[in-house]
Amino acid sequence: MTDPSISPVEIPAEPRAEAPHGETGETAGAPAPHALLEGVLTDLDVLSASLDALVTPLDEDGWRTPTPAAGWDVATQVAHLAWTDVAATAAATDKAAWDEIVLQALADMEGFVDTVALQGGAVDPPALLAQWRKARVDLAAALRAQAQERPGEKMPWFGPPMSPVSMASARYMETWAHGLDVADALGVELPPDDGVRHVVHIGVRTRNFAFATRELTPPAEEFHVKLLAPSGEVWTYGPEDAAQRVEGSAHDFARLVTQRRHRLDLDLVATGPDADRWLDVAQAFAGPPGPGRPPAAATTGSTTSPTTGPTEGGTA
Repeated sequence: MTDPSISPVEIPAEPRAEAPHGETGETAGAPAPHALLEGVLTDLDVLSASLDALVTPLDEDGWRTPTPAAGWDVATQVAHLAWTDVAATAAATDKAAWDEIVLQALADMEGFVDTVALQGGAVDPPALLAQWRKARVDLAAALRAQAQERPGEKMPWFGPPMSPVSMASARYMETWAHGLDVADALGVELPPDDGVRHVVHIGVRTRNFAFATRELTPPAEEFHVKLLAPSGEVWTYGPEDAAQRVEGSAHDFARLVTQRRHRLDLDLVATGPDADRWLDVAQAFAGPPGPGRPPAAATTGSTTSPTTGPTEGGTA
């Protein structure tokens, strides 16, 4: 299975071209690394708190509500987030504990993520909530400590080693994607905000990976991506004069690259054959491509493998 939380590449800290009113931002004057990390952690905390508030009032039946990821209920989704935070903290702070996690994963590469998520989701919901809350705090502290005490050092992960900023961004992506699964299961909408830029940025940066993972040759030319943020700002990536282009909603782009919606259900327009193909294969998470979600018009009430969301080795 595949998990958005595992970034397939080391993601640069911030989008290159991100600015309001269609103006392309420059890298000059970018925030210092510690400021970047604090910004991502702040956004992650806000996102996690919104999901926490959504699940806290649930009764036992609510926690056992099936989500769009086949075999995963609400509790399983939260347990996976908690477990991945614990694993990331171990990667940053405890080599022996991290090595043990890796050995467990290697012993059951196909089923490890499902196994630990389902086991975690079987515990009493109040205990699960407490575990997740503690894991979030512990991970934020671990990432801050590494950035301050060992600047420039990367932590091991299931894919390439990751910087604290990249890990925090990846945790945002996964929490965002799993939060959509939970909200879908409960029939509610999580209000979009500009924190989604972390998901968007990873989605843009992993374009070539998405082609390569399907054994397709990545396009040689850069694309221009122009997305409308929830706040009304316009975020742009790539050369303004690129022939291949993708335009639309930043929120919808994030749902596409985390495979939470089919492209036919999203406000995204591609110009050029390669850009059009990208919208068919886009994924911002490591591992083999999942089946994705069917178009809403094609079926209702269907479920898909957790691989179409977050799983496999996990962090989005």
